[in-house]
Amino acid sequence: MKESRHTRQGFWAAALIFALFSLPVMAGAPVPDIPEAVKGDQCVEETGFMRKNHMELLLHQRDETMHRGIRTKKHSLKNCFTCHVVKDAGGQPVTVKSPKHFCRECHDYAAVQIDCFQCHTSVPGGHKTTGEKL
Repeated sequence: MKESRHTRQGFWAAALIFALFSLPVMAGAPVPDIPEAVKGDQCVEETGFMRKNHMELLLHQRDETMHRGIRTKKHSLKNCFTCHVVKDAGGQPVTVKSPKHFCRECHDYAAVQIDCFQCHTSVPGGHKTTGEKL
């Protein structure tokens, strides 16, 4: 069976339209703008490992501290803020209520709710619970 000229033209027109609409998708989604650490030469773990496993480390730290009474600093939330503090124009650390907060950059991007700061402070040096909610 012979293809008609109109069928071939229709196919190429559809392919061209599909390609044009696919270009933005193929370009990739925008990625979050993760602030650089402000202190220290390197993180307590390798960057890729931390991106994938930080929650497991924080949960393990919580279990060790709360259930077993073992308090270490390496993977503590307080230790994270020592390096990963983001400051506002006035030089003050931003709280989790700010979209510029270090944790929110990725968590907002991934649509993951952060509940750490309902009990913990979201800025370095804070010692009391804050009850901050987004």
